[in-house]
Amino acid sequence: MAPNVPAVKLSNGYEMPIIGLGTWKSKPGEVEEAVKNAIEVGYRHIDCAMVYENEKEVGAAIKAKIDDGTVKREDLFVVSKLWNTFHQVDLVIPTCKKTIEDLGVGYLDLYLIHWPMAYKPGPAWNNRDENGKTIFDLNTDYLQVWHELEKAVDQGLVRSIGVSNFNSQQLDRLINNGRIKPVNNQVECHPYLNQKKLIAFCKERGICVTAYSPLGSPDRPWAKPDDPKLMEDPKLVELAKKHGKSPAQVLLRYQVQRGVIAIPKSVHKERLAQNINIFDFNLSDEDMKLVDSFDCNGRVCHLNWVNDHPHFPFHIEF
Repeated sequence: MAPNVPAVKLSNGYEMPIIGLGTWKSKPGEVEEAVKNAIEVGYRHIDCAMVYENEKEVGAAIKAKIDDGTVKREDLFVVSKLWNTFHQVDLVIPTCKKTIEDLGVGYLDLYLIHWPMAYKPGPAWNNRDENGKTIFDLNTDYLQVWHELEKAVDQGLVRSIGVSNFNSQQLDRLINNGRIKPVNNQVECHPYLNQKKLIAFCKERGICVTAYSPLGSPDRPWAKPDDPKLMEDPKLVELAKKHGKSPAQVLLRYQVQRGVIAIPKSVHKERLAQNINIFDFNLSDEDMKLVDSFDCNGRVCHLNWVNDHPHFPFHIEF
């Protein structure tokens, strides 16, 4: 029996399931099966991005589950993101259309600017100079990109728009200069980087927060063997034992109880089912305080290799 996943109401009235499936790092050949399995066990929110290079496969899985009657398109909440090499004004709408075509979904429920930084367009996701340095496009501002996303709403391509990896100042700039307010900010968020201040800031402005890497992204490509592993943290393991749950379930329950949307990634059916079955237990106030105390500004998706971009978001506290 698939769990009934609660939804977060967006500021424009649409509803977004509080648990979704993340597809970053899901390899071609694995992701189609993972999405099919996820829909079977009750996921209705699928988080995608063009830069993950798997949207066609995700689309094939969605089509299969619609065709076999498991779901209708309107049952699903499909999210994608505009990558940094497509920020130029004339590229935004065509790129959005390409994502919709690859996913085969007709429209997106939510479209995000993946990062506030524009890169030079070209054949690669990160076009580099002879020294291997990412080439920036310093003539394009994320505010121009935002105005194009607003047009995507006007054209019926997307229902809601938001951002990812934006800091508080960047969000305020969009709110003060845009016609449509961002409904969502998707950021790295887990107990080692609990984002308390940014979440409070967003809440005050009616912006909901999605936690990516809610399990600490142990499989991130640049992880080093001696990096701390959140899911092996002895205090977390102990807390999970106390509740008769897995460490991953405790981490996801923690986000849900804060009203934060979480998008764990898995390609294993058993884990997919486990990650969504978190609505039959509660963390006490003491438990929540304990998990909050893990915070050590432990950002793992730091993108330090582009920290000299003028719109790099992590130079300020939140």
